[in-house]
Amino acid sequence: MPQVETALGPIDVDDLGMCLMHEHIIIADWDMRSNYSDYVTIDAEIKKAITSLNAAKARGVSSIVDLTPINLGRDIHSIHAVSKATGVNVVCPTGFYWTEEPWMHGWDAEYLSKYMIRDITQGILDTGIKAGIIKCATDHTGVDEFNKKLLKAAALAHRETGAPISTHTTVANTSARDQVRSFLEFGVDMSRVVIGHLGDSTDIDYLEEILASGCFIGMDRFGLEAFLPTDDRVKTVATLCDKGYAGQMVVSHDACSFQDFFDGEYIEKFAPNWCYEHVPRDVLPALAAAGVSQDNIDTMMVRNPAKIFSSQGGY
Repeated sequence: MPQVETALGPIDVDDLGMCLMHEHIIIADWDMRSNYSDYVTIDAEIKKAITSLNAAKARGVSSIVDLTPINLGRDIHSIHAVSKATGVNVVCPTGFYWTEEPWMHGWDAEYLSKYMIRDITQGILDTGIKAGIIKCATDHTGVDEFNKKLLKAAALAHRETGAPISTHTTVANTSARDQVRSFLEFGVDMSRVVIGHLGDSTDIDYLEEILASGCFIGMDRFGLEAFLPTDDRVKTVATLCDKGYAGQMVVSHDACSFQDFFDGEYIEKFAPNWCYEHVPRDVLPALAAAGVSQDNIDTMMVRNPAKIFSSQGGY
């Protein structure tokens, strides 16, 4: 039986169960944390994350994939603490965010990839916890020269280790197209890739174009109503299921128990359903009401995550 690495060690892929494939536990900038002791109270945020994840667990969630990149505040000790306290499997990430940080410019893709490879093959810091997935991101700048270097670094780590890739995209510049082109250029196995945040789009032709590459797509921002209302997201997933694409979709939130992008009160006011339990509590019943079969729901929530992590191994 193929296995996947988690914060609590390797498990059989079939033990992932219902899996939210694009989430975050804690996002907090390390520079700010290192310089200001009151920037975030991690112990308090860990307790909040435990409560939030237990609420999702009570509704059937067995596993989540934390996709916080190295340079966006990945905190392996907090991830481990939350997973241990809840018993929810957490697949841990490696990879770099799209932000053009000065130190990155002096290094080529090969140099950057070696850190990801180390995370996957040896473990993160001194924890022995191995990364199970590679995160990479393209935002408003699109796949420019710098970003393409980061995509290449992710591709090199993927080819060396066999670990799957999951991405961040923006619908506004249809950057998923260029991500796919870049990954094909760099020899990535597209059946091991999740192109993320495509649930922000209702353009079925665009989504089918990306699906034609053989990748999975992330319908993974449920609860972020400002980007697209839930009803529209549900309709898009249902339409793609009708067209036979359930086997290439995963459903999630891109939620964070804590993140330092916005004030917490702002999130509670404008995105009250942006939490780990929204999908099992609200979205899955809505999909069923829209005509999506239980078999297709199980495919997106259980079988596809297991499939994504089933083929690990070098090339």
